Amino acid sequence: MKALIVVAVVVVVLLVLAAGMAVKIIKQYEEGVLFRLGRVLGTRKPGFRVIVPFVDVLHRVSLRIVTMPIQSHGIITRDNVSVDVSAVAYFRVVDAVKSVVAIENVYAAIDQIAQTTLRKVVGQHTLDETLSETDRINLDIREILDVSTVDWGVEVTLVELKDIQLPDSMKRAMARQAEAEREKRAKIINAEGESMAANALGVASDIMMEHPLALQLRNLQSLVEIGVDKNTTVVFPAPLMSTIGELGSFLARETAAATPTASLTPDSTPIPTPATAASATSNGHGAPATGANERGNELPRPLPVQ
Repeated sequence: MKALIVVAVVVVVLLVLAAGMAVKIIKQYEEGVLFRLGRVLGTRKPGFRVIVPFVDVLHRVSLRIVTMPIQSHGIITRDNVSVDVSAVAYFRVVDAVKSVVAIENVYAAIDQIAQTTLRKVVGQHTLDETLSETDRINLDIREILDVSTVDWGVEVTLVELKDIQLPDSMKRAMARQAEAEREKRAKIINAEGESMAANALGVASDIMMEHPLALQLRNLQSLVEIGVDKNTTVVFPAPLMSTIGELGSFLARETAAATPTASLTPDSTPIPTPATAASATSNGHGAPATGANERGNELPRPLPVQ
């Protein structure tokens, strides 16, 4: 009796174990590949599935997108510059049977081929192209990976360069180049500004030549601007100084012209000058005031004394 109980317990345990091994649950993001006695029978969709214990083997394959970082390693560009480039790849399994049958470990294979492809593609470009044309490099890497992984039932959805490490000497050289470029643009902008200012000054000078009063008004405005600072020194522009000099000369001429007229009045006689007296003494016969020398030439008329 005890032996029957032991046998019954063993049978129940075996049945429980067999039921546990026969019942499989495939998640929504997975797909099952069923092998029976080593041969592929097909795939199994998500849900509750029952297999034959010890005969069937079910492999679950995830269909979600996998993010795989590509480790940074030294790469020599086409212009012989050593850089450390790291990237990240996104891929997913589109054929569960191929991903299990065609390759042993699809994740390790994708990692290795992504590293070699990254080194190959970056090595075909110069440093400037690697820094500026990352989109084209990403596309080239993705196309190469797609061709290589299509037989594995894997689709590479995206490849992006994540980081590019440059040597310190190259960083300093690029900083000097960028600084020189900024200085060049600053000088060009400054030269363009001076050219525009020169053109504007040329137009203004033409207007002042047509309207001389505009120059005097500009000089007066400059004096007003100088006077705002309450300086003890006043600087007069050269045109204004010439105008003041011409005004002084005009006043001197007017004064000289008015002096002989004011000295002659109806009740007074003109006062002879030394030159007229000398000329009258020289002829001795009451000759005209103009006088003449011994040869009969007329002497020059004396100038009025101011």
